[in-house]
Amino acid sequence: MTAGRALQKRLDQATAHLETPLAAVDLAAFDANAAALSLRSAGKPIRVASKSVRVRALLERVLQRPGWSGVMAYTLPEAIWLVRSGVTDDVLVAYPTVDRTAIAELTADPQLAAAITIMVDHPSHLDLIDAVTAPGRRPDVRLCLELDASWRPAGPLHVGVRRSPVHSAAQAGVLARRVVARPGFRLVAMMAYEAHIAGVGDAPPGQALRARAIRMMQRRSLPELLKRRMAAVKAVREHADLEFVNGGGTGSMAATAADPSVTEVAAGSGLFGPTLFDAYRAWQPTPAAFFALSVVRRPAPRIATVLGGGWIASGPTGPSRQPTPWLPEGLQFRADEGAGEVQTPLVGPAADELRPGDRVWFRHAKAGELCEHVNEVHLVDGDTAAPAPTYRGEGHAFLG
Repeated sequence: MTAGRALQKRLDQATAHLETPLAAVDLAAFDANAAALSLRSAGKPIRVASKSVRVRALLERVLQRPGWSGVMAYTLPEAIWLVRSGVTDDVLVAYPTVDRTAIAELTADPQLAAAITIMVDHPSHLDLIDAVTAPGRRPDVRLCLELDASWRPAGPLHVGVRRSPVHSAAQAGVLARRVVARPGFRLVAMMAYEAHIAGVGDAPPGQALRARAIRMMQRRSLPELLKRRMAAVKAVREHADLEFVNGGGTGSMAATAADPSVTEVAAGSGLFGPTLFDAYRAWQPTPAAFFALSVVRRPAPRIATVLGGGWIASGPTGPSRQPTPWLPEGLQFRADEGAGEVQTPLVGPAADELRPGDRVWFRHAKAGELCEHVNEVHLVDGDTAAPAPTYRGEGHAFLG
């Protein structure tokens, strides 16, 4: 029996009593990925990126493992919820917040203010917080300054995502000086996320020229970032005693961990192993998260149609953002239909073996976005499964 058939048999058996659509996480693969990421971090603590998990039980599970410490959340309401629900007492909010209600809650509670660090890259972020709660009427707000990690090789050329306006070490030093001069704030951290390295696979299938271009870009941009980040950290430390410097992601774990200016790394997607990480040469996680749909039609020979399927990932529109029919092996989308909201016809040799009521297991292109489609995931341990609510199942859609 092939590994794929063995996995399919185990998933089918563990969830046989459940109706589709359903999502499942293989705990053996999840734990193996967590252990592998810890090895790649070379002893530096890993902050789990909650966006890529979105299941409290799994966040708690990985935080109990050696080498994992703290959460990187993406909105302040989520951070507050995670602290109040006892998941963690250390949350870094990875994006600036303008949520006045959440800021009021944060600044009214010393426990929250001590546990949560929020992101800033401009004095206007401080102005907004002051407008909600004046400095003398609140505990100090913990701040993290974000350094833009994109690569600017020449003139207006910009490689990477558009994040912080703070790009140079000099700009970081100026902002740090302005932040520490403001009452009611404490600058405790820095972050620089190299999205063009951590979030871009260097081996896209069937795109040899693009792969070579990506590898060249990453080889040339990483040394520049290492030098600039080190200078920026030094410039900020002249004004603030930083508790941590965060960087990286699943796709750049080893390279970022080797940077002496970084004290911790972040990861989340590597726990689930979505299909986008199949395009990385350095390390590929074991697929751990899946969703199952049922065959409802056989419209023609060698075609099997499942109900639903259009669980498309965010990012640039294209085939890489579609889910992948995974098990049974030997299935693919029809080019003229793709993954549909209501029905998804699948073709290939395996389609002839499928009948109405049979299941097809898919992998999502991204990690946590899978959890926006279901109220619970089923945690598969051996040949049994136990439900765990997703954020959505607990009534939260923090990025929805």
